[in-house]
Amino acid sequence: MRWLATAALTLFSALPFSISLAQAETFKFTAIPDEDESRLVERFDKVADYLEEKLGVDVEYVPVKSYSAAVSAFRNDQIQMAWFGGLTGVQARQLVPGSQAIAQGVEDAAFRSYFIARRDLKLAGDAQTPLETLPESVEGHSFTFGAKTSTSGRLMPEYYLREQFDDAPEKVFSRVGFSGDHSRTIALVAAGTYDVGAVNYAVWEAAVKDGKVDPAKVQVLWETPAYPDYQWTVRGDADSHYGADFTQHLTQALLDMKDPDLLESFPRSGFIPASNDDYAPIKTVGEQLGLLR
Repeated sequence: MRWLATAALTLFSALPFSISLAQAETFKFTAIPDEDESRLVERFDKVADYLEEKLGVDVEYVPVKSYSAAVSAFRNDQIQMAWFGGLTGVQARQLVPGSQAIAQGVEDAAFRSYFIARRDLKLAGDAQTPLETLPESVEGHSFTFGAKTSTSGRLMPEYYLREQFDDAPEKVFSRVGFSGDHSRTIALVAAGTYDVGAVNYAVWEAAVKDGKVDPAKVQVLWETPAYPDYQWTVRGDADSHYGADFTQHLTQALLDMKDPDLLESFPRSGFIPASNDDYAPIKTVGEQLGLLR
């Protein structure tokens, strides 16, 4: 059976860092469901394949049904890493001490939200481009956020609404709803179910590019100031499960993701290092709005 021992030794030495075969359990990750589930599965299955090749362990993408389910799965160690939004990342790291934000998209250091509306409502008059400030004409109309704990679909849009109108959204609009995700927000505004909505700018631009929304019918009223958003967060105990250098090598694998097809699916132009401190502004706003304990 010497050949078996030799083969095992060869396999072990081929692994990219110090992880024993006994430790090589499946590494699982998820992502907040900010778009259509089928699109997410297609995109993150490819990421799983990429990470599996880079890290030498089995990697599995685990879809979840809601933002809160992503945080719960992380807390319960059902997944070891997640592609979180700014707020959900802060929530998850508070629940699992030692967890780290390790990488963010180049665009995530200065993310933005769009306030969108049906163009035939003429809430921006005859303007063909976004206004410098959110128009007062939105007041009294119906409005939808995205998911309740979405950074770009709720947290920051509500912050800027309160800053401008000095009142809660329920006092500004005739009706306030939560669509659940950005794609749904766009669809509900386009259908006239809501007059105005807040949406992740990247999802909007991808939808326009893919022909899923007609900008002649739905317009961007205003673009928010920049704020930090999406990031990869890994549990603090990952190294004890997958090897002493696992988090370091995982981080490097994400930073080395250069395949245009993989990056386009996010969409991001690349990934850069991130830290928990980068999301201090999100924590502050979350606490101010009562979304963080």
